[in-house]
Amino acid sequence: MDTLERYAPNENLRRDEAAWRAANISWHYAAVELDLSNATQAQETSYTAITTLNFSSKSPQTFIDYIHESIESIVVNGAEISVADAVLDARIYLDGLRTDAANTVRITGRSSYSRSGEGLHRFVDPQDGKTYLYTQFEPSEARRVFACFEQPDLKTSYQFTLTGPEDWHLASNQQIIDEMNHGDGTKTVACAPTGPISTYITAVLAGPYHVVRGTHVQKLADGESLDIDMAATCRASLAEHFDGEEILKLTSQGLDYFHELFDYPYPWGKYDSAFVPEYNLGAMENPGLVTFTERYVFTSHATEAQYEQRANTLMHEMAHMWFGDLVTMTWWDDLWLKESFADYIGTLANDEATEFTTAWTTFAARRKAWAYVADQMPTTHPIVADIPDLLAADQNFDGITYAKGASVLKQLAAFVGAEAFRDAARAYFRRHEYANTSLEDFLQALEKASGRDMRSWADAWLKTSGVPKLAVTYTVDDAGILTAANLEQHGMDPITGHAIVRPHVLTVGAYSLNDGVLTRTATQRVELTGESAALDFLVGQPLPDLILPNVGDETYALIEFDENSLKTLLGHLGSLQESLPRATSWASLWDAVRQSKLASQTYVNAILEHAHTVTDSGVFAMLLDQLVTSISKYVAPELRVTIRERAAAVLTGWLADFDAGSDQQTTTARTLARLARAGVAREVIDSFLAEDQNPYRVTVDEQLRWASYIALAAAGGLDAQAEARMLQAAKLNPTSVAQNAVRTALAARPDADVKEAAFDTVLMGHDELGPLSNDALSAIAEGFAMGSAGLLSGFQSRYWAAILPVFETMSMEFATRVIEGLYPGSQDLTGEPQENPALQAANTWMEHHRGAPAALLRILIEQRAELERSLNAQQHSRASR
Repeated sequence: MDTLERYAPNENLRRDEAAWRAANISWHYAAVELDLSNATQAQETSYTAITTLNFSSKSPQTFIDYIHESIESIVVNGAEISVADAVLDARIYLDGLRTDAANTVRITGRSSYSRSGEGLHRFVDPQDGKTYLYTQFEPSEARRVFACFEQPDLKTSYQFTLTGPEDWHLASNQQIIDEMNHGDGTKTVACAPTGPISTYITAVLAGPYHVVRGTHVQKLADGESLDIDMAATCRASLAEHFDGEEILKLTSQGLDYFHELFDYPYPWGKYDSAFVPEYNLGAMENPGLVTFTERYVFTSHATEAQYEQRANTLMHEMAHMWFGDLVTMTWWDDLWLKESFADYIGTLANDEATEFTTAWTTFAARRKAWAYVADQMPTTHPIVADIPDLLAADQNFDGITYAKGASVLKQLAAFVGAEAFRDAARAYFRRHEYANTSLEDFLQALEKASGRDMRSWADAWLKTSGVPKLAVTYTVDDAGILTAANLEQHGMDPITGHAIVRPHVLTVGAYSLNDGVLTRTATQRVELTGESAALDFLVGQPLPDLILPNVGDETYALIEFDENSLKTLLGHLGSLQESLPRATSWASLWDAVRQSKLASQTYVNAILEHAHTVTDSGVFAMLLDQLVTSISKYVAPELRVTIRERAAAVLTGWLADFDAGSDQQTTTARTLARLARAGVAREVIDSFLAEDQNPYRVTVDEQLRWASYIALAAAGGLDAQAEARMLQAAKLNPTSVAQNAVRTALAARPDADVKEAAFDTVLMGHDELGPLSNDALSAIAEGFAMGSAGLLSGFQSRYWAAILPVFETMSMEFATRVIEGLYPGSQDLTGEPQENPALQAANTWMEHHRGAPAALLRILIEQRAELERSLNAQQHSRASR
């Protein structure tokens, strides 16, 4: 890009435009003033935002990003310019800038309150009517709140000044240094300037939040102390459920750990953790003001898995304070430089700094499963991705960037050694503090720390796609003694078509079945540098009952079990006592189901026979998730009723067998409620909703109560009397959970008129009361999708006619929720998979819309791939009965 182009629409910033601007702009500072004092007035749609930007420019031209409701004035170096001439769509184009001195630009405008979770989100608590605000900016939504250079490599110091009701908690990335009450019920606070940061990690929090405070005292290497003020916040109506002291304890544990690991003092002053409603993400690493979904404020019984996940998320975001905030990728191609690292190091911290010592087991079971799914999609991409614009960046927050990248970094630590990895990180932070980097910068740090050539490793792992498969091949003599054994990898990069040959450092284990228990008898550390490596430790020994590659989950690969090992696992997996090998085995079996290599009913049977022996809360919950998915999507339709009834009977038996109030009983009860949507376990669901204590000794908390009402509705059992009880329960305790559950339940009823209304409501994004929020929209879409394939088939033509206008008129978040939420993905196989009408309709639309926006095509390609996978699995299930 040689010259500045002017065009509209222009929200989708291109990489070449960002590079041009970065080459010409040098930031000095930015000041942002937001007047939020009208936020409690429902009729007000916007607020005043005044931004002052001070910068140097090599070019007399540039553009500033601002998605606004209106712009009142633009003052450049003291002179007001024409708004009509400068503003085009989402950009403010400036001419005549000084090239020999700094420029000061002051923009006064009105920014819109958001209901989509993008920009400044406004939420009104249904319990007490109080209003709450928070921001979410990644990857490019700061421009919805204030005028800025919206790209990660134009860092500067930001100073926020906030005005709001005098009883509100007002916060940003840095401490408040001045506060003034105006005497009219409002106040203004000024926050200290930040260090140099990118726009996407600036943040604002405003509302009557409940606040728990503490201080972390960090002893530094030079003997000095660093005092870090901490705060944990949530909505006032959630205060009784909020374990803020536990959040502060975890924060302190993490800060201790990361100071030691990185040998670089926490650079962002304070550390606030804000739990906010209707959040689109799990959390966001805004320095000094980390935001989390309030789903982590547990209003129902929380299992060990839920607490572990919350702690893992907290550590993930804390890792970002260094990887991502202190040192930031230049452009979104290197998104992995922060997300992969935070996913890996966050899990490492959770395992080593907290009580959650099964963190790596959960990682193997859940995060890697996410990576394997994403990496087998037609839309897979290398970890270091090609991101030409912001829409592409928005969609690369996926299982490859996060979980595959983290898995590969875990393998990297095994490859170069943990100490070399640590030393590389320390040097990287010192050299590039407050700056921007790319892959090459980290590779240089790794090479210096490890003494190894990292270029070939990076080419093999970071610049290729696809999942390698590991298999053990062997020969045995007539006496059953192994005469040869090899570990082999195979697979194909779906993008290049080349064979996958990656270096692996891993452990292979051999197990024997003694008295019904699988016990590890031998292991070998293996460096697999090509397609095959000899397993000498097996030669001359009797064939083990189970040979398990990657027993320590050191590398990123799926396992294809030999016939003997597969038979052993399916019959005795419950006797495998080691948690990490057990999780790895389950993960590879699940992939075999998704690949149509293992019949789904066989996998369901394995879960029903062995899952109750799993003591890891996270793995147990994952297996029951997979149980429901297998029955609803992967089992042949004609087998589904019988298998679902058996599953419901087995799980009902578990309710009585498990200890009352245990994680296993809680997870089982919640899973039964999901199964009951198809009409099974009606007596169990009725007992959960009865006034008397149920015979299973299950505590019916908020989550289970609403899951039961949804199940009753989806199964056609929500008659007028039951509906009245449901609405009364929501009225007596009008939480956001209850309100969205009612939306889901009402949309789940198996009635054509109900589905018609739900479909229209989601497509329009509003109901009779007005515009829907992000979570309300998804709640209705979830209920709509609970109908049978036959009941929903009539909506397919309307769906395909609507999705392009939806994508063009809604924000990215809303459009994604609508398109995914209404996609006709639940189908029953009749003939051949390719004959399925829903799949054919998807193929036809894709054929006729090859020029559709790439971001829309990616959503649809992935949805179609999941549909096709389910149909193929049903076909394999049918052939294997």
